[in-house]
Amino acid sequence: MTAIAEQDLALSELLAIPGMGQRRIDRLLTHFSCPADALGARRSLWREAGVPESICRAKADTNRQQKLLDWLARHPQHQFITINDPRYPASLSALEDRPGVLFAAGDAGLLNEPQLAIVGSRTPTASGAQDAYAFARYLAQAGLVITSGLAYGIDARAHAGALDAPGATIGILGSGIDRIYPAENLPLAERIQTEGGLIISEWPPGTEPRRGHFPRRNRLISGLSTGVLVIEASRQSGSLITARLAAEQNREVFALPGSIHNPLARGPHQLIREGAKLVEQASDIFEELAGYLNQWLSTPPVQNQDSSAAPPSDTDSNSLDAEQQQILALLGHDPRPADWLIEQSGLTAAAVSSILLMLELQGLVATLPGGLYQRTS
Repeated sequence: MTAIAEQDLALSELLAIPGMGQRRIDRLLTHFSCPADALGARRSLWREAGVPESICRAKADTNRQQKLLDWLARHPQHQFITINDPRYPASLSALEDRPGVLFAAGDAGLLNEPQLAIVGSRTPTASGAQDAYAFARYLAQAGLVITSGLAYGIDARAHAGALDAPGATIGILGSGIDRIYPAENLPLAERIQTEGGLIISEWPPGTEPRRGHFPRRNRLISGLSTGVLVIEASRQSGSLITARLAAEQNREVFALPGSIHNPLARGPHQLIREGAKLVEQASDIFEELAGYLNQWLSTPPVQNQDSSAAPPSDTDSNSLDAEQQQILALLGHDPRPADWLIEQSGLTAAAVSSILLMLELQGLVATLPGGLYQRTS
């Protein structure tokens, strides 16, 4: 093992000690010459350096290094990147609370590529999910890396859109890199790794997801990115935390507006009131970031492409009967309750219920929380 590798491994092991953190390590290194010396020092010397007793006791776990080495050996794309590594992203280096190490699986070269984060609700409407997919796909085709948090909903659709472009995407975890959360997104995480993307975490392998990890994860999503696009979010959503962190980090904040009847439009509308750029199509993002992106993208993006177009439905609405077409026409882009459809159509409740079920089975209508219905395209 080279001297640099030894120090990097020691730094990674120090950061794996519960409660340690980069700032405490920085203070610890004022008492020791290098991470390896600090790691090998007696606990009494740590106490003298002001390290809390709970962390001194946690230092006694001698299996951390072996666990890390075992994880590294499982796949050639498993790696860790310390702040001393030339691959460490310049966008994070300037952050006061930057992580001392990133655990990565996939193409680490993406860390220094131009990125745009797409975040939003874990339970989006059908149109919100389609917008996330379409924006991500178009932006990835234009050469941007799409960054998100591998959560349900908007995050997952953004990752999928980028991969289908085909393009690149980075998923950032609030858990250890071998603890994909939510577990249902494990196939998506595996697809990201096998199709040229990247999964990263600042927590060592084996770390379970914890509530306090996700705000810290969010600062990496915004910190790595040139800008953050929010698509559907409540006012209490973690996506708004990501957007506000982006503003504090001097990143651009974009928000996709929605219907006044959609509760998930309130978060983006609040951001717009606070100064976020209102976005209706991908060209709005490129116009705002033109000066920066022209340094990176060899081919200017097509400005008139409809980035909000949803994937085509397998069912042609022209094949529907008259009553089905009537209900579909009444269902605009705003969610509507069944009672309203009954009143407007003049049809019986049983007929409307049957039509809605048929339209949903054909993928033309989606059921939303609160007994609402909405067209999917």
